[in-house]
Amino acid sequence: MKILVLAGGSDQIDLINEIKSRGHEVVLVDYYANPPAKKYADKHIQESTLDVEKVREIALSEKVDMICTACTDQALLTVAKVSEELGLPTYISYKTALNVTNKSFMKKVMMDNGIPTARYAIVDKVDLFAAKGFRYPLVVKPVDCNSSKGVKRVEETDDFAGALAEAIDCSRTKTAVIEEFKSGEEVSADFYIQGETVKFLCATQSKKIKNTNSFTITQSYYPVINENQEKKLVEIAAKIAKAFDLKDTPLLVQLILHEGEFFVLEFSARMGGGSKHKLIETITGVDIMKIYVDRIFGAKPAVHPKKMVKFATMNYVYCHNGLFVKIEGREEVRSKGLIVKDFQYKMENNLITKHETSGDRVMGYLVVADTLDEMAKKIAQVDNTLKIIDDKGNDIMIHNIND
Repeated sequence: MKILVLAGGSDQIDLINEIKSRGHEVVLVDYYANPPAKKYADKHIQESTLDVEKVREIALSEKVDMICTACTDQALLTVAKVSEELGLPTYISYKTALNVTNKSFMKKVMMDNGIPTARYAIVDKVDLFAAKGFRYPLVVKPVDCNSSKGVKRVEETDDFAGALAEAIDCSRTKTAVIEEFKSGEEVSADFYIQGETVKFLCATQSKKIKNTNSFTITQSYYPVINENQEKKLVEIAAKIAKAFDLKDTPLLVQLILHEGEFFVLEFSARMGGGSKHKLIETITGVDIMKIYVDRIFGAKPAVHPKKMVKFATMNYVYCHNGLFVKIEGREEVRSKGLIVKDFQYKMENNLITKHETSGDRVMGYLVVADTLDEMAKKIAQVDNTLKIIDDKGNDIMIHNIND
């Protein structure tokens, strides 16, 4: 078969390799001229994965048998819409994809079904009275963007209008969500909905850059919950699966643990980005990318997660502004056994202009350990060894980012 894959980042490399290992041809659509996954596909077409008309044209001209994506949110909506229109197989309907990728739909269904979430309002213009009665700080975000683009924490009324205008501008539908901010640990929980049964895979804490109003994830840390909290997460996932009619699909739920209770921020019928599928495999032994490809090809696979490691972290590397030329120290940290695997998200000769969203990451690396002390030492050694070199020979990597 000929398969059209939307998005060509680092995560999609494993998707493409899994598809090709089964003897299929892959046509890749990605907005960038030289995305990380390009060399793994049989053909690359430079177009936006969010341009439904272009993706439909490509699917028809290339005579593809299937359209798919993995580990990305908004492209999933394109997959569902074009697949339905062309009568191509897809594991998720357009209606369901819309409900799990558009935060305005998502919030309404959650509220209607008793799924715990923060108080919110939906707006399509800068309305200074939209948050009347809300308690500050607030979180303002587009209803339909990837990589935390346009997501801001607003501490006081003076900053509200600017943050709201930015969120609306980032949104494809020019719509934003205003929420009351919940303090606490941010938890990312991964499940597989097997039929109507919720299979818990793992939960990690999402650590962010400190002292900023953005939500830049620097590390995913495991373990973070106890057995009773795991049961609560499974109950929430079961409510989500029932309310949104999710069956035989991965489910990613992002929550805040606030005063002993979980509040859902958002979720999606997919695996997380930022190499999360490899973190899941390391923690549970479940090759979730293989399971996912089985599913998109029509099977209904079973998962059998186990606890494989005591401690694990996915660590993300961000940089100061500059022209990224090369990564130094990679082979050294590999040869010393300090990391399980590393992942490159930006290609060489890429101009770095900010470090505000997950889309700004240059690379990531996965570390496992038997103790907290061993984990801290390994991360410190990796951080001291890695360098991101710019065109002037300077190291532009932001070191000790979690201090």
